[in-house]
Amino acid sequence: MENPRREEAEVFADWAEAVRKLKKKRNAVILAHLYQRPEIQEVADFVGDSLQLAQQAAGTDADVIVFCGVHFMAESAAILSPEKIVLLSDSRAGCPMAGMITAEALHRRKAEIPGVQVVTYVNSPAAVKAESDICCTSANAVKVVAALSADRPVLFVPDQNLGRWVSRQTGRELLLWPGYCPAHDSLTVEDIVQAQAAHPRARVIVHPECRPEVTDRADYVASTTGLVKYAVESEVNTFIVGTEEGILHQLTKQAPRKEFFLASQNLVCPDMKLTDLPKLVRCLETMRPRITVLPEIREKALAALERMLNLT
Repeated sequence: MENPRREEAEVFADWAEAVRKLKKKRNAVILAHLYQRPEIQEVADFVGDSLQLAQQAAGTDADVIVFCGVHFMAESAAILSPEKIVLLSDSRAGCPMAGMITAEALHRRKAEIPGVQVVTYVNSPAAVKAESDICCTSANAVKVVAALSADRPVLFVPDQNLGRWVSRQTGRELLLWPGYCPAHDSLTVEDIVQAQAAHPRARVIVHPECRPEVTDRADYVASTTGLVKYAVESEVNTFIVGTEEGILHQLTKQAPRKEFFLASQNLVCPDMKLTDLPKLVRCLETMRPRITVLPEIREKALAALERMLNLT
C-alpha cells in the first residue's frame, strides 16, 4: 500500500517543478503573502506582508508579476509597474474589508470634512487609493500618520481597528471608516483568555487589525512580518498567535524549536486560501487572469502609494 504522505509529496514536487519551468519561460516573479498556503509560500520567489510585496513589485526586473494573494495586492503591483504583466492566481480572491468602501462613498465623506487628509490602508480598491492623500500598511501606518500635518483632520480608511491602534500609538485623534477584517475582528478577549489558560507560559502576539480589547491583552502587536521577526528573535519559546493561520508556516520554518498556537480556529481568510499549485500553473500557462488599472485611476493612486514608499 502506498504511503499517502509520499504520494502527496510527489504530487507537490511535480506541480512545483511545473511552476519553476513556466516561471523561467515567462520571466516571471512570484510574490506570495504570508497568509497563503504553505506550498504556495514554498514556490514563491518572495514571501512577505503588504508593504514588502509592494516594494518587491516596484523593484522587480521580471516581465511578469504573479501575485499569490488577493485582488488589491495585484492592483497595487499594476499601479506601481504598469509596463509589466500582472497576474492574480485566482480572480475570485478578493478582500471583504476592501469591499466595505467605494471611491464614491469616500469622495462624499471627504466633502463633509474641510481640509481632511485621507490615509488609506492598502487593503482597498485602486479607485479608493486614487481618492487618498497617502497609503499605508499595518507595518508603516504609525509612521505615515505621524508624518501628516497636525493642523488638519485625518480620515483613516477603511480599517477601524487598525485606525484605533494607530491613534493610540500616535496620540492623534483619527476619523475612522467603519470597515474591518472579518477574520481578525472575529478574535475575542475570551479566545485569548482560553488560549492563555491552555498555554500559561506563552506570549501573546497579535495583528493590529484585531479589536482594541484584543490588542490591549497582547504582549506584542505588529504586522505579519513584524510578528515573525519578534517571535524568531525573542528568548521566549511559546507563542499564542492572533493573526491569519497562514503565518504559522513561516513561524515554524524560521523558528523550528519554538511552539506556536493559533489564538482561534476562526483565524482563516477564505480568499487567501483560494490559490493552490494547479491554479498557479494554469495562471502561468494562460497568462490569466490579468489585472489592470485604468490610467486615470492609476495616476492618482500611484501618487498615494509613492508617498507611502518614500517614507519607508
